[in-house]
Amino acid sequence: MPNPYDGPEYRRLLERARRSLERTGGDLSGSVSLGDPGDDERKAIIGITGQYRDARTNRIAVRLADLDQAVRETTGRGLRELLAEQGGPLRDRPAERSALAMMRDAALREAEASSLYLSCGWYQDWLAEIGRDGSLTKLIRAAEQARFGQAVRVLEYLDRRSGGPVLLPALAADVTGDTKALNYGTLLSTLLLRALAIKTGVGRPGTAGERRDLWEANGVVVDDLASRVLVLNIRAEGHGLAEWLAGAAGLGVPFYVTLHQLMTLPLRIRGALVRVCENPAVLRRAAAELGAGSAPLVCTEGQPSAAFHQLAGVVVSGGGELRYHGDFDWPGLAIAGSVMDRHGALPWRMGAADYLAGLRTDVEHVKLTGTPQLAPWDPELSHVMAAAGRVLFEENTAGDLLQDLSGA
Repeated sequence: MPNPYDGPEYRRLLERARRSLERTGGDLSGSVSLGDPGDDERKAIIGITGQYRDARTNRIAVRLADLDQAVRETTGRGLRELLAEQGGPLRDRPAERSALAMMRDAALREAEASSLYLSCGWYQDWLAEIGRDGSLTKLIRAAEQARFGQAVRVLEYLDRRSGGPVLLPALAADVTGDTKALNYGTLLSTLLLRALAIKTGVGRPGTAGERRDLWEANGVVVDDLASRVLVLNIRAEGHGLAEWLAGAAGLGVPFYVTLHQLMTLPLRIRGALVRVCENPAVLRRAAAELGAGSAPLVCTEGQPSAAFHQLAGVVVSGGGELRYHGDFDWPGLAIAGSVMDRHGALPWRMGAADYLAGLRTDVEHVKLTGTPQLAPWDPELSHVMAAAGRVLFEENTAGDLLQDLSGA
């Protein structure tokens, strides 16, 4: 039997009826309306409601109950059944929202059961953020809530991890069984980088380098060949890498050491005093002016890499000592503090007096901006920096640093 409601004069009316029923979970107590109805639409509605509507009418409302009754009288089935036949089953959006909220709450309760929830403020902030901005809801709608649970397990793994860095593919395999699950662009890596950015106190990474640095700051190495540290005159015991370092030290030339080399060709460095700088210009000048006569020097090149941390660990575990110098700006103080906290390094010309002495010879200067940082090794340093409001770059103090490196 032909469907009398298949004609174009009913199309807009039935579309609005479907949207209304889906929005309300099938409630027939409301109404729908058509704006600027065509003549065929106007006549069709008159036939449904039994009420005359003038051709000049700009909008016509139809009670859903009346439409349902007309459909039943004409076809023997209700409005819902007609709409399902014409356009597929109706959605029950209130029920969907309720189910989604229940799944979201269940996922959050499971995440809050983690040991991280009570012990880590950054973890609480992460959960609040992804719950507030709809990220968790999107995961559930995409049937990817399992990734949320995996993200929690990765964060727990990193929190209890001890020892050396872990490679990103190995971490992914341990937690998910898929070595590529943490590759850039995956849902899991996006969730985790947001969490680690909050934990580390930095903005969300926007470049490959920023993502790599953020992973490494949390003990995860994206590429053990790309993670490297610049050294000058480091001597060690061992085979392969130790021999290469000895050759470079004999010539007084800088040498890049990769994390892969440090992991596969272990070193022993016994009782050495190793100075650490932040900027490669300082190490370059030491190589140029002092050559093989320079004391051992390691350069972080800004934010320390996993390779730096691995090498620093070798120095300290061998009974050696690290002394650190960096830029006198807020990020520089943060880096200095992290190296001192992690490896027990001592400050190297990084006190308030050193800062003020450098300013007296500093003609050009950059304004100090950003979030102030504490300097636990010299509390006065932060105060005098804030008062002066000027950045003192490490390169501007290189003369004094080279004097120490020369042993003079």
